[in-house]
Amino acid sequence: MVDRRTGALWALFGAIAVVSSVLVLRRPPAERLSDLHIYYGAAQTVQSGQPLYGYVADNGGPFTYPPFAVLLMRPLTVFPEGAVQVAWLALVCAAVAAIGYAVARPAGGLVAAAACVVLLSAPAQSNLRFGQVSVFIVLLALVDAVGLTPARWRGVLVGVAAAVKLTPLLFVVYFLLAGRYRDAGRAALAFAGCAALAAAVLPADSWTYWTGTVTQTSRIGNLASLGNQSVHGMLMRVGVDAGTLPLLWAALVAVICGTALWRARQLWREEHPVRAAVLVGCASVAASPVSWTHHQVWTVLAAMLLVATNGVAQRVAGLALLAAMTVSLGALLRDVSTYPGVQFALENARTFGAVAVCLAGFGGVAAVAAHGRRRAGLRVASVAAAVVAGFVVLPLPAGADPTFKAYTLADAGNPRYFFASPYLRAGAAPVEFGVAREPTKVRVNGVVGAAVTRLEYRSAPGGAARAVPLVEYTAGQREFSFRSATLAHGRLLAYGADGAVLSTSTF
Repeated sequence: MVDRRTGALWALFGAIAVVSSVLVLRRPPAERLSDLHIYYGAAQTVQSGQPLYGYVADNGGPFTYPPFAVLLMRPLTVFPEGAVQVAWLALVCAAVAAIGYAVARPAGGLVAAAACVVLLSAPAQSNLRFGQVSVFIVLLALVDAVGLTPARWRGVLVGVAAAVKLTPLLFVVYFLLAGRYRDAGRAALAFAGCAALAAAVLPADSWTYWTGTVTQTSRIGNLASLGNQSVHGMLMRVGVDAGTLPLLWAALVAVICGTALWRARQLWREEHPVRAAVLVGCASVAASPVSWTHHQVWTVLAAMLLVATNGVAQRVAGLALLAAMTVSLGALLRDVSTYPGVQFALENARTFGAVAVCLAGFGGVAAVAAHGRRRAGLRVASVAAAVVAGFVVLPLPAGADPTFKAYTLADAGNPRYFFASPYLRAGAAPVEFGVAREPTKVRVNGVVGAAVTRLEYRSAPGGAARAVPLVEYTAGQREFSFRSATLAHGRLLAYGADGAVLSTSTF
């Protein structure tokens, strides 16, 4: 029988699910479950015999998953898209409840509490808002990895998940290291079987994907935007040189994944399958080139497990990580950060959190013997604190904002390009501008006076100047528009014909 407290928690979960779903359905049609709209349109495209990877939805998004994924989406087209949206929201909430069960099952009554926490987190809300498939990928891999599936089928769900999204393939490596050879074999066979089925049904699309589209990460979106909280995305925001980036990223991924997988192997042998699975999932989030918010459910689960452990330090770390996975610290604390490095650390808190989980491994350090874990843990914590302090204290490099883009007149035809000029007019001040904040970037649009001949933006102290073009979009008025990941400590400088600074605007 369900006790009163558990019943109240499940009622709370239901309330959160209903309110979240209603808020999603009340969004403008163009912004409602935009990724599900892409899945639905891609399935219709395949049904009509058109090339899958030539499809672009009316919201501008292409289909980026392997061909097998669209086979799973094809049954959706039997129903109206509105009905599919409502059903999808219900399925996402059900998947979150199942994830709560898989993680907190040993704790009994905490299952409902775990489900509530996950549903309130930014990754789960992002899955609801965009109509994403990521929460189902996490559920399949988690259930299989912790051993909730029958032994003779264990590994199959991981293979199916990987056929929809490639990152769960890391679990195959984990199975091999943990001595779960049959699970690894079944996962590999399931993955290959799903890919072969897709190739038989969609041969041309499968050839297109596996011979080219699979490596075109630019199709997924702007990888340097703040929404991509992978190590690769953070390195791009730091401004690492394009020639150095692949090698540095590969080296970091090798260390992060190697440490996490070795520790996961230990946790499995110590009969902690949930922690082992979550640790591997966090490694996939940190190591993948693309880890949008909806991919980061694994990090939320890690935070919950830390809160549930013994030890003040681990619980505090878990609560801090839960906070970072629920709200955007960069946006919340933008007005109180007093240095660019502080803002950078806040904006990349989810990356730092996932990496910290991988390297610390829930209180153990994979590279040392058990008797030395406490001392080794202190060393790892000290090194991690020093690294974060380095970001906080040192000025960001000049190229620390690769998301910066200054628009020209040629961009005026882009529907995402706009000016705030309807309410801005050049007057006595050299520069007048407005600021529009979006989830992963900030746009600045404005006008300049007759005395201004040149405009520059500097995103970091001592950084190189970014030229901002002045365009005559409206007759008799010179305007400008640019975007940036953040305006924290940015400066906009206006120059006259003699090179003198006419004005400096700070944000």
